[in-house]
Amino acid sequence: MDPISQGILGCTAVQNTCRTRHLATASVLGIIGGMAPDLDVLIRSESDPLLFLRYHRQFSHSLVFIPAGGLICALLTHWLARHWLDSFRQTFLYCTTGYATHGLLDACTSYGTQLLWPFSDALIGWNNISIIDPLFTLPLIVLAVMAVRKRNVRPARLAVVWALVYLGLGVMQKERAEQAGHDLAARRGHDPVRLEAKPGIGSLLLWKVIYETSQDYHVDGVRTGIRTTVYEGDSIRRLDPDREFPWLDPQSTQSRDIERFRRFSDGFLSPHPTRSNRIIDMRYSVIVNEIDPMWMIELDPEGDPDTHVAYIHERRTPPHAGKRILRMLLGS
Repeated sequence: MDPISQGILGCTAVQNTCRTRHLATASVLGIIGGMAPDLDVLIRSESDPLLFLRYHRQFSHSLVFIPAGGLICALLTHWLARHWLDSFRQTFLYCTTGYATHGLLDACTSYGTQLLWPFSDALIGWNNISIIDPLFTLPLIVLAVMAVRKRNVRPARLAVVWALVYLGLGVMQKERAEQAGHDLAARRGHDPVRLEAKPGIGSLLLWKVIYETSQDYHVDGVRTGIRTTVYEGDSIRRLDPDREFPWLDPQSTQSRDIERFRRFSDGFLSPHPTRSNRIIDMRYSVIVNEIDPMWMIELDPEGDPDTHVAYIHERRTPPHAGKRILRMLLGS
């Protein structure tokens, strides 16, 4: 999730384990521990644009790395924290508790987290919360601040309850969205190879439902309010590298990069609708029932066998996106 959500969840977790007189200092250490695993985004290479996909949400997010991550945070912060804490052991405990929340919260999103590394490289994504959700984060911030100001852990306990309830609600909403997707596929006469529902940005109300058939991906939006509303969307063909890029050497670096991008996108790859040498991750878009990719790779037909693909991240917002999302949220 976003760094603010990660930090504040680590903070509230630590507040539930610390002594009252340590609330302020422990809260800061919890924030640092909760945000620290995402420093893996610094592992990059100018010559290999996809290198960060290999290491992001890998070792730093795994369950077995939690004590090591907590220790690193403690070693870097204890020189200052020692003025308010009694021992290095306390610094380590607070940093580690905050660190432990990060991978689990990331696994609740859609991108995939290697919680079981190094025993398994499986990308775990439970799809029950968006990477940005103010309705999840803002109550945690308010309750964490209350705990520090009142020097009382009760608001922190309420914050943990809120987080668990909200994430549980996300599981229920996801199941409703997936059922709506199955019903829609059946009405179209489709038998999906697989179907997934992913939360739209910012809420558990709008969902992007993607299902795969033998040749295509179908994308629709679902609003899971008191009643379920379906916003039918688009379809796009699945990627077949042999068909799209007959010139591509299967042993080339670009061919291997396609497989790396396929793993990152959980296989949801399609040729770009208008750019012949681009491959899109079609899972995410601003509007839930559209195929408007946020990131993609571009191949170079003139490249030598060792040429890497280019990685492209588009941040543009479709025209009138805010109004369209609002209408969907309101069930229009």
